[in-house]
Amino acid sequence: MQVYRGMDIGTGKVPPDQRVVAHFGLDLVDPGEPYSAALFQSYARECFADIQSRGKRPLLCGGTGFYVRAAIDDYDFAEGEQVGNPTRERYMKIADERGAHELWKLLEEADPDSAAVISENDVKRVVRAFEMLEAGESYAKRKETLADIPQRVPAMLIGLSVDADVLKARIDARVDEMVESGLVEEVKLLLDEGFREGITAPQAIGYKEIVAALDGEISLDEAIGQIKLATRRYAKRQRTWFRKDPRIRWINADALNLDYMLEEALGIVATIDGNREGEPPCPPPMIS
Repeated sequence: MQVYRGMDIGTGKVPPDQRVVAHFGLDLVDPGEPYSAALFQSYARECFADIQSRGKRPLLCGGTGFYVRAAIDDYDFAEGEQVGNPTRERYMKIADERGAHELWKLLEEADPDSAAVISENDVKRVVRAFEMLEAGESYAKRKETLADIPQRVPAMLIGLSVDADVLKARIDARVDEMVESGLVEEVKLLLDEGFREGITAPQAIGYKEIVAALDGEISLDEAIGQIKLATRRYAKRQRTWFRKDPRIRWINADALNLDYMLEEALGIVATIDGNREGEPPCPPPMIS
């Protein structure tokens, strides 16, 4: 979600005056504008090449697991997974006019296996399944083969392991801090600028809930509670995704001791670089 302009506080972007290194991948499109893992793959690999050409080591900071894998693994995206295509526009129109459930029912008729692994409220993935179907692929079959896709970009993967109770407390505190930092005002500004559809999308955690509060559907306290719950659920899905990847070397981050975590990460980098004696410097570590 950090690719979207104006969605700063709710997505946790590091403020420009606090960025001690160059950041990439932020503010690429307006809220609601289509963006895909396929587009991110091309963008990320261009960034890798540019950064390395200047003698620097790029770090890909994850969260969105599929985007991380799209960037470093050998995904060959079907044409239908790009943006700006008539197939996507056609099915998005059906969703707008007839609702998410009716769109999902159409997918169930056309590709029941894919419909079975996609929530009927997840319009984005339902539409993607239709795109892939028209390109001769099955969303369900692609999902089954995710674990078998080989790595393409040489990389180290480093993960931060946090106890579930500690993570819950940090998420709750982070949401409170976002509200105190002006999340409600940020949402109001986005609404005034005409981005309601983009910030009420199902994946726009922290925005759609505040919109509901501003619309009088729920109280602000209820919205904050919903944001915390949705974020915890999202974090659980992230943990499940990354734990399946045997390439990741985990660092304990319960204490949030930055010096310790940095030392551990650099130790992993040094160990792998040392094992590559005589070869070019190890390419980018990817931090999940």
